[in-house]
Amino acid sequence: MAAVDTRARRSALLPAGLPPFGVTREQAALLLSISVSLFDSAVEVGTMPQPRVLGGRNIWDVDEIWASFRALPHKAGMSQDPDELRPQGNAFDNAKKA
Repeated sequence: MAAVDTRARRSALLPAGLPPFGVTREQAALLLSISVSLFDSAVEVGTMPQPRVLGGRNIWDVDEIWASFRALPHKAGMSQDPDELRPQGNAFDNAKKA
């Protein structure tokens, strides 16, 4: 008998339009369109939230990720020549240096 993918089976039980409350670190990084290593650094320096723990698993609260993302600074105003624009540093830049 072939093995059944339990993740696929569990997700099929939920309504298609129901968003997740919590995500893995890989999923959290994907939500932000960044690498997992940059997400880990941002968590370490406090730019992104710490995970919650359930049954020994780390799960990030989607609402907390959203709030942390919304707290990030906007890019500085555009100059006449976009190629000359130097972005201002932010907490993610600081996370890369940590």
